[in-house]
Amino acid sequence: MPMGHTATAEAGSGGLTATEHRLANGLRVVLSEDHLTPVAAVCLWYDVGSRHEVKGRTGLAHLFEHLMFQGSAQVKGNGHFELVQGAGGSLNGTTSFERTNYFETMPAHQLELALWLEADRMGSLLAALDDESMENQRDVVKNERRQRYDNVPYGTAFERLTALAYPEGHPYHHTPIGSMADLDAATLEDAREFFRTYYAPNNAVLSVVGDIDPQRTLAWIEKYFGSIPSHDGKPRPRDGSLSEVIGEQLREIVEEEVPARALMAAYRLPHDGTRACDAADLALTILGGGESSRLYNRLVRRDRTAVAAGFGLLRLAGAPSMGWLDVKTSGDVEVPVIESAIDEELARFAEEGPTAEEMERAQAQLEREWLDRLGTVAGRADELCRYAVLFGDPQLALTAVKRVLEVTSEEVQEVAKARLRPDNRAVLVYEPTTADAQDDAQDADAAATDDTEEAAK
Repeated sequence: MPMGHTATAEAGSGGLTATEHRLANGLRVVLSEDHLTPVAAVCLWYDVGSRHEVKGRTGLAHLFEHLMFQGSAQVKGNGHFELVQGAGGSLNGTTSFERTNYFETMPAHQLELALWLEADRMGSLLAALDDESMENQRDVVKNERRQRYDNVPYGTAFERLTALAYPEGHPYHHTPIGSMADLDAATLEDAREFFRTYYAPNNAVLSVVGDIDPQRTLAWIEKYFGSIPSHDGKPRPRDGSLSEVIGEQLREIVEEEVPARALMAAYRLPHDGTRACDAADLALTILGGGESSRLYNRLVRRDRTAVAAGFGLLRLAGAPSMGWLDVKTSGDVEVPVIESAIDEELARFAEEGPTAEEMERAQAQLEREWLDRLGTVAGRADELCRYAVLFGDPQLALTAVKRVLEVTSEEVQEVAKARLRPDNRAVLVYEPTTADAQDDAQDADAAATDDTEEAAK
């Protein structure tokens, strides 16, 4: 049977506890009892994301996430969805740079079903993976790319900025959605090898949170997951380290049919799991975290040069985190006007630092977000997996807010001065293509050959 230990409640944990266990095949298990409501959440994180992909096969991690819902040895077709939803539960999966996760929230008496389903596809997905399911989900992912990226205003902004902020050859240079060409190039054998390499119990963390009996839950986990063999062939992820600052301002101008001009920027910030990253989170919250932030007050309320202004943090553990600035202009305002005001606000913040009131408000905002995540069984299960996979210790999830509350205003000012600089950002400028400009282009094309005219449409 699995061995484990029980954590004691620490200051800042809200009285929450979790127990940790490990099966003989390497599967890490985290349990957290919560008898407030008769529900249980199952969350399974695999230590694989887009950063593990190789050139020519981008998007494979995300494609495989979809394939995991196409049946396994005992569950055919859409049976996973049908069984969970038929039992009154909900489910989904997501892919990021650093992990792929799968999760169910079930009535407590249906917990065993969710565990059996996850174990069945971890242990036997290859029995159901064939050309038909591969082509089916390839088309689904390509349509997802069209609907969420290629055919919506500003849809490719994140992809473009990521490619600018992380240089060619860097494991974070491409986003999890992948390219159309690489999705087309992926073969059934690529998918099978991907599963054999990464979908092993010793490359996963399973958390179960809610109205559970820990001993009975562990017995089910041992029963269904214990016989799945481990796999030791996983390659080490490529090095994601970079210098602390970019060293220059990188810039790209995009002319597209968008409703307004936009200025977006990515700043290189400290790695997740560090005190400096927590300080950066507070800095961005003060500067652009909601309608009380400095940039919103300056650009939207005072100057009325923008209709939206936000600044948020994409935390990354295996590479520098990304500070994401997003401003949509108002009316005919030109981007240089916006950019000048932003630089002025960032320079003032770096020079003066945050006020005591701003620190208190930002820390309260991040504390509320932490409470929201841990306040649901699904959110807590996800956070326990996150800290176990990325930092090796699920207990850190229960005390994360304590570390944020310990950050000083001097540390916030320091990270702003060091990182929120013009020479440490990749900039994306959107310029709308006007109807008049399109009409002029079509008139010019009419004087050219039929082939040129057709290509311009």
